[in-house]
Amino acid sequence: MSTFGILVNPRSGSDVRRLLTSAGSSTIEDKVSILRRLIHGAVETGAEQVVLTRDPFSIARRATENLQLPLKVQFLDLPLHHNERDSVNAAQAMRDAGCGSVVSLGGDGTNRALVLGWPDAPLIPVSTGTNNAFPVHIEPTVAGMAAGLIATGAVDLDAHSSRAKVVAVEVKGSDSGTENDMALVDAIAVDDPYVGSLELFDPETMMLGVLTRADPAAIGFSGLAGTVLPCTPDEEQGVVLEFMPPSQNPARLVRGALAPGWFASVGLARSRYLELDVSVDVAGPCLLAFDGERSRRLHSDQTASLRVVRGGPRVIDVGSVVLSGARTGKFEIRVGD
Repeated sequence: MSTFGILVNPRSGSDVRRLLTSAGSSTIEDKVSILRRLIHGAVETGAEQVVLTRDPFSIARRATENLQLPLKVQFLDLPLHHNERDSVNAAQAMRDAGCGSVVSLGGDGTNRALVLGWPDAPLIPVSTGTNNAFPVHIEPTVAGMAAGLIATGAVDLDAHSSRAKVVAVEVKGSDSGTENDMALVDAIAVDDPYVGSLELFDPETMMLGVLTRADPAAIGFSGLAGTVLPCTPDEEQGVVLEFMPPSQNPARLVRGALAPGWFASVGLARSRYLELDVSVDVAGPCLLAFDGERSRRLHSDQTASLRVVRGGPRVIDVGSVVLSGARTGKFEIRVGD
């Protein structure tokens, strides 16, 4: 049975940053509509089963009731923790369920959690978050068509996807444990006391950044780095930014949009490209923020080693998949004589 998964972050596009910036919102009704369009597109290209997770707002249930489509709907029976662990566990379960493709609805943080659970997931990341340097803005119907073509094997995954770069994070020192971490877009060291904070980043607290991509047309650290050292997802390198507080007369001041409609002046001491698999170390005490979210405290006797490696999900090129399907007649109805 050709199976695909859809992972929905019910809280993406609705956090506190909308009180401080001009970021748009993604409502529950928006997500229900997006999910229904995804499913219709996937069924149209042959998908027979969709794997979904339950959520506190019943987004998946509302999107799938009364569909009247030739589709089996499977809900994963997973406990809810109301944090990123839900996405991690869901991704692992979708892998175990044999999903040939998975579509995520969320932002950079949602996709990072998915990849923590399924590192080489065959992924179509659809944007419903805040900064969204990693997921794409695309009509969900078309994303669903591509997910179905890949899940059925009608279009070859390897020919129409590429492994994403990630920032691999290894923490060394006392009580560091064995659990390492990663970021899809950026790992930023900040002098900030609050793990889990979703407040905007203060340029006075920024210390170091390692990025997999730097796009001047993006928002957030990727956009900031892109105005200095552009770096595409396809290039075999990353970017390192060494920050200096603007109050300390840095060698360079860069103006960037760190959030939608919100600009800040950021001080830079140095910036450079970073070859793949080359380490950059940062010493504690500090916080490590991954893809915009302050995630991990680094103590004074700990050091983090940050490397850009091509070890992320297999990101599906939706346009390329649908084009391949068209060229090979996958949308043609065979009419008998």
